[in-house]
Amino acid sequence: MDIKEIPHLPERLSGLKELASNLWWSWHPGARMLFKMLDRQVWKESGHNPVKVLKELPKKVFESAASDKGYLRHYDIVLSRFNKEIKEDKCLLLEGINERKIHSIAYFSAEYGLHHSLPFYAGGLGFLAGDFIKECSELKVPLIALGFMYPEGYFKQKIREDGWQENIKQLLDRDVASIFRVLDKNGNQIIVKVPLIEPPIHIAVWKIAVGRVPLYLMDTDIEINDPWNRGISARLYTGDLEQRLRQEIVLGIGGSEVLEKLGIKHSLMHLNEGHAAFALLERIRDKVQEGMNYSEASQYVKQTTVFTTHTPVTAGHDIFPFQMIEKYFNSYWPSLGLDRESFLQLGVHPENPNAGFNMTAFALRMSEFRNGVSKKHGEVARKMWHCLWPESSGDEVPIDHITNGIHIPTWIEPKMKLLFNKYLGPDWVEDCDSPLIWELIDEIPDDELWKTHFWLKIKLIDSIRERARQRWVNNRVSPSNILGIGTLLDPSVLTIGFARRFTTYKRADLIFYDLERLKKLVNDRWRPIQIIFAGKAHPADDPGKRILQKICNFARDPGLGGRIAFVEDYEEQFAQYLVHGVDVWLNNPLPPMEASGTSGMKAALNGVPHLSIMDGWWLEGYNGENGWAFNHEESEGNEDQKDAEAIYKILEDNIIPLYYKFSDDGIQNDWVRIMKNSIKSNAAKFSTRRMVKEYINKFYIKELKVVQKA
Repeated sequence: MDIKEIPHLPERLSGLKELASNLWWSWHPGARMLFKMLDRQVWKESGHNPVKVLKELPKKVFESAASDKGYLRHYDIVLSRFNKEIKEDKCLLLEGINERKIHSIAYFSAEYGLHHSLPFYAGGLGFLAGDFIKECSELKVPLIALGFMYPEGYFKQKIREDGWQENIKQLLDRDVASIFRVLDKNGNQIIVKVPLIEPPIHIAVWKIAVGRVPLYLMDTDIEINDPWNRGISARLYTGDLEQRLRQEIVLGIGGSEVLEKLGIKHSLMHLNEGHAAFALLERIRDKVQEGMNYSEASQYVKQTTVFTTHTPVTAGHDIFPFQMIEKYFNSYWPSLGLDRESFLQLGVHPENPNAGFNMTAFALRMSEFRNGVSKKHGEVARKMWHCLWPESSGDEVPIDHITNGIHIPTWIEPKMKLLFNKYLGPDWVEDCDSPLIWELIDEIPDDELWKTHFWLKIKLIDSIRERARQRWVNNRVSPSNILGIGTLLDPSVLTIGFARRFTTYKRADLIFYDLERLKKLVNDRWRPIQIIFAGKAHPADDPGKRILQKICNFARDPGLGGRIAFVEDYEEQFAQYLVHGVDVWLNNPLPPMEASGTSGMKAALNGVPHLSIMDGWWLEGYNGENGWAFNHEESEGNEDQKDAEAIYKILEDNIIPLYYKFSDDGIQNDWVRIMKNSIKSNAAKFSTRRMVKEYINKFYIKELKVVQKA
């Protein structure tokens, strides 16, 4: 559907089409409210999707709104703000840079988490990318983003009677999403051919407007491609190694060609993980075509490229057999002025030279600016990749760190935002990376903060019960399944949240290590706890699926009193409910395998304290007064017993007594103090505003000065 073609929309409300066409609405509650006010039930049933709302509502609803003075007043305010915020404006953070010589920054990522109506994400990497481009929009950073338009998304999760995860295809309905074909001057969708790759691969180009930032998405599911090529962009992270290589060729080389076809020049490149590293080759090839030799071209590209690695696990880096690389690049490397051996050496791991072409080693070699995503991950990355710079001491390995952050307007709950508006002032979002503004959290009366949180907790549990009711009505699943989904949860009980990708190192089942001890905690008559689990295992990760199955079966165990819930099909909308509504956020991966983590940041922003092992961002976030931590010395042996014991002890000695300690006026003042400290100490420090400014000051400005000199 072309959103411009909604004939029943009155001219007075024509701005609704513009709003629905730009993801700006997804992080502005006032904009979402415009669609919700038209029909609350349709808004809810649409999955909070304004395009679907505009398509489904009858003409009379819009006519009524167009004559409603209250609605029009709200509409005019939102449209005025929208038009003001997305118009062209100078990025003040790049002052001193000669803008006449500067083009866009090209940002490449294999996934983007923007909104649940656009399922182009699998997890944290995608939401980090989505939050990053939203913040760049707000800071007016001249960014262009590239990725995939996955027609089948990731997958929808359904839990069988035996607790095993089933992977259900999730086909994107492109006609009711904020995504649009990029058309040529004749009105045809632009098709791009990936250069120098045989057999030929063609790409259809789509676009999402994310505030000021255009996100171009590539789709190979078009008739001109053969069946195997059509499936390249079908879904995230295919298990077929050769198809995955083809996917990364399309993302990197095809993405660069898309920019060329659209006439979009870029001065810098930022690679979010190694999936898009082949884009470096296409930039070098362009410079060679302009007259540089390979050495000059690669040096220029190197000096104008940022590479962010997120993977502290050796097995998590993509490695392709040399013969597979040769199959696809034998006609490509001559265009760079390289021979076979020189080309393959670009991706060789010095300590395992016969393993294949390592995408992370390649990206690290070919980028001047490199970073991990937390202070600890920077240390891990320097140790992991020391072999690329053997002449350097460990601390001198040229891999920096910029700790991840979250986009505060996206992850702050609207009711919590209203509370902050009241006590921090209406412009607090503009200063959200300043620790000073968050000191005003102490001005919020304890009872107001607690009542807001408790309302969000009820909202969370109501949403879980509604999911269970729908599952019962639509699928006629067994009563034990329905009970395991969370129908017996009690909002008055201390509620712990755990939501992650289910993989072995995240140890989702750690809290069940001593089952009898856990039963005492959940079944305590006066001070019980309850735990809500959610998350998906990768379709090819059977060990992860077995952990998930184990937890699902615990959730149905009467011995655990209905206090354990596993909520299936975890996605962005439910993630919002969960990080807003639980009382404690639990995190217990095997260190040092948590590169950063962002879900705990989202919880902390909304006053939900963190209980975590000392790894990832929590090493920088924990201050002794804003949550709970347990230490873990890295060890070769199994540390599950020790770590589980630490969790039980913190729960028994600290968290449970504190939560159930009431003052004379019935408020848990000591608990609220922890909530306030959680917000005050973490909100500014772990915001994307701080993160994007660091990328600008540490990397982008230095690169732009290289461009100016060229």
